[in-house]
Amino acid sequence: MTAKPLTAIAIDDEPQALEVIKLHAAKVPFLEIKARFTDAIEAIAWLQTNRVDLLFLDIKMPDILGTEVVNCLPKPPMVIFTTAYSDFAVQGFELDAVDYLLKPFSLARFLKACTKALDLHTLRSPDVPDFLFVKTGYEEEKVRFDDILYIEAEGNYLSFVLPNRKLLSRQTMADLIEQLPPDRFIRVHRSFCVAIHKIDVLGRQEITLGSHVIPIGASYEDAVTTIRTRLNTA
Repeated sequence: MTAKPLTAIAIDDEPQALEVIKLHAAKVPFLEIKARFTDAIEAIAWLQTNRVDLLFLDIKMPDILGTEVVNCLPKPPMVIFTTAYSDFAVQGFELDAVDYLLKPFSLARFLKACTKALDLHTLRSPDVPDFLFVKTGYEEEKVRFDDILYIEAEGNYLSFVLPNRKLLSRQTMADLIEQLPPDRFIRVHRSFCVAIHKIDVLGRQEITLGSHVIPIGASYEDAVTTIRTRLNTA
C-alpha cells in the first residue's frame, strides 16, 4: 500500500492490552510500533522529541485520561482510541479520532482501524516530488528543492542560486511559481522568489539568506507578513 509504514506508539496502563496491540500490529504490513508506554506522562515527554503518525491511546488511565493526553499535545498525531468503556466514544470523536476500538477487539477490527488511518495519512501527505528539472540550454538538470536558496529573474531568464553555483534557465517567474511547493517557497519581489527554510533574517524591507540580501517588493508585503507569522509561531 505504501513504501513507508505508518509509525505509531501505544499508550495503555495495562501491559496485557499493550501486548495485544503489539501482536496485532506485527500482522499489519504497513504499521510500525515505535514504542509502548504504561505511563501516559512518560509518553507525552517522549513525544516532545519524537514524531509518529499515529497514537493507539487508552482513554481511562489512573493519572490522566487519554482525551487529556491529546489536548496536552500541541500538534497531536492521528489517534485511535482503545478502551473498555463505550461511554467515552462521543469524547473521542469530538477530538477527531480516526477510530474507536472497544476492548476486546479482534485483529480484523484492528486492521480496519489501521486502514482508515493509512487512508487519511495518504490524503494528508500526498506523494509529491522534492525536486524539479531545470532546462539549461539543450539539457534539463535535476535540482532538489532543498538546494535552492532563491531564484532571480534576469530579463527572459531565471537564475537558480544554489549554495555553490548558479543555473540559468530561459523561463518566466510566473511559470516557475506553479512548479514550486507553496509551503517551501515565497515570491517576495517581482524578480525574486526565496526558499522559506533558508531565510536567516526576515527584515521589514529585505530578507537575508546567508550572504545574500533580497529586497521585499511593496506589492508582496502581505505575503511576507504571512510567512513572518508562520516563522514566529513555528
